[in-house]
Amino acid sequence: MSTVVPTTPRTGAPSWRGELRPLSRLAWPVILAEIGWMAMGIVDTLMVGPLGPEAIGGVGLAGILFFAVAACGMGLLLGLDTVVAQAYGAGDHDACRRWLWQGLWLGMGAALPLAGLLWLERINIHRFGFNPAIVAVVHGNLDVLWLTLWPLFVYAAARRYLQAIGLVRPVMFALLGANVINTIANWALIYGHLGLPALGPDGAAWATFVARVVMAVVPVVAIVWHDLRHHAGTPVWAVRRRPVAAELAELLRLGVPAMLQMVFEVGGFAVASSMAASQRPAAIAAHQVSLELAGLAFMVPLGIASAAAVRVGHAVGRRDGPGAEHAGWAAILLGVTAMSITALAFVVLPRLLIGLFTRDPDVIRTGTWLLGFGAIFAVFDGVQVIATGALRGLGETRRPMIWNFVAYWGLGLPIGYTLAFVVGWGVVGIWIGLSTSLIIVGVALTRAWARAARDWRLHCGV
Repeated sequence: MSTVVPTTPRTGAPSWRGELRPLSRLAWPVILAEIGWMAMGIVDTLMVGPLGPEAIGGVGLAGILFFAVAACGMGLLLGLDTVVAQAYGAGDHDACRRWLWQGLWLGMGAALPLAGLLWLERINIHRFGFNPAIVAVVHGNLDVLWLTLWPLFVYAAARRYLQAIGLVRPVMFALLGANVINTIANWALIYGHLGLPALGPDGAAWATFVARVVMAVVPVVAIVWHDLRHHAGTPVWAVRRRPVAAELAELLRLGVPAMLQMVFEVGGFAVASSMAASQRPAAIAAHQVSLELAGLAFMVPLGIASAAAVRVGHAVGRRDGPGAEHAGWAAILLGVTAMSITALAFVVLPRLLIGLFTRDPDVIRTGTWLLGFGAIFAVFDGVQVIATGALRGLGETRRPMIWNFVAYWGLGLPIGYTLAFVVGWGVVGIWIGLSTSLIIVGVALTRAWARAARDWRLHCGV
């Protein structure tokens, strides 16, 4: 069912090239999982496409608004990357399992207040000046999506644990299975097949609920199955399971800055989408489709970032300073390569890519411009998320938080608003603002990683 990527103690690896193979073995199933996560949103968009631009824009905007809240809980759990990976690198398997239970407690505790935030978001959405046709679709989707918080956080905690111990294929299988279920459920619930009612755009939200339950079940089963087959330490159901204040506080120390970093980034894109939602329906659809394509490409460096956090964390656990440094730089190299290919595709094939979603000539024309800006920021976007993952492996989550706040909220969003509504450039101005944010944060976090990795290597006496 799965393979474990080994972590062999070593000191002073000859170069970052030695990290490329183990990093790639860890990264590719996670990349497929990230693509699977993004694919569910894309499938939702594709399957409501025949219902018109309002359905495309509404379903997409509801997903963004939901994730802007759900990112808080998922961000809190990112501290598991650090503590589990470092414990695994040190050979303490029981500590890994105890941290999993603390992560589950933290996720369950976060779900209720975040559900309240979603409710506030839903009842106040009419105040934001969105197109009324879009608002009706967003209301219907948010009425369902809040139910997915609990399975989503169980999945997130179990996933971070599995990745941190190098058990990556169950994560991939969870997303692949969820995509199959989501596609079938979309077909049945949006258009009324298999004897089910035709729910229109609301059917996409119910399909997402079913898929996220599957996402939660698969990694939990994989953890239990792995412990039954391998007897390294105490099984996950037999270790201490009660919440421990000191351990929850450590997860919060790492997770709150990581959460805020995600909120600043995802919230920045949510605000950009909110600004775009005041435009004409074709511009809204072009923004949404282009964002889906850019987000799909982003799943590759996001998966590499998770692998970087694990490999760096393993090296820290065994106090291997050069190994941590080489793991981070190897991951950044992989990300630059992948996103350079993405940028080329956005420049050469924009009309073909947008045409996969719609045949509306106005949407295709505007989307071609937007993908041009996506090509400009693609490499910077990949570098910033991988540097964030590498820093998380070291236990550093504050600097990504600070730079995302400065780049999005201090510069990019004000620039986008000015160009969109003062200068009158519409969604093109919004994307110029997003490009500015990503370029700044990409450069800043690469420099931050270089300094932090050097400091850790010197701390190890190398």
